Amino acid sequence: MKTPPPAILGVKLLPLLQNVKEAYLLWYGYYQILPKTHRHSLGVRTDSLFMEIMGAVAIAGFLSREEKQPWVRLAIRKTDTLKVLLMVLWETKSLDDKKYITLSLKIEEFGRMLGGWNGQIAKYLEEKKNKQNPVR
Repeated sequence: MKTPPPAILGVKLLPLLQNVKEAYLLWYGYYQILPKTHRHSLGVRTDSLFMEIMGAVAIAGFLSREEKQPWVRLAIRKTDTLKVLLMVLWETKSLDDKKYITLSLKIEEFGRMLGGWNGQIAKYLEEKKNKQNPVR
């Protein structure tokens, strides 16, 4: 991995965002060598999904706990769609086994992180709701 320019060295990404970025960089290398028939269709859509996931995670990272959940859920939905498109690329032999497995493991990792984040937010919101409306 290249070292970023000095002006950017102090920037720390959320661990989740870092994982999504790493998966995207891996995907980008594969995207460049996809067969033309898929590069301009499934490849473009897959690339867009990665961008949308990164955007949703970045936005959620800056919001209050009460506002994060819709963005985290959006990232989860986009991740699920991404998995299906990659499966299609693999089944049509546009991605070989090794590339598909390597990328799928990265996506599975950040997918678990998204699920955990969503669970933490849901638990927090439930506890907050229960404090406001105690059961008698």
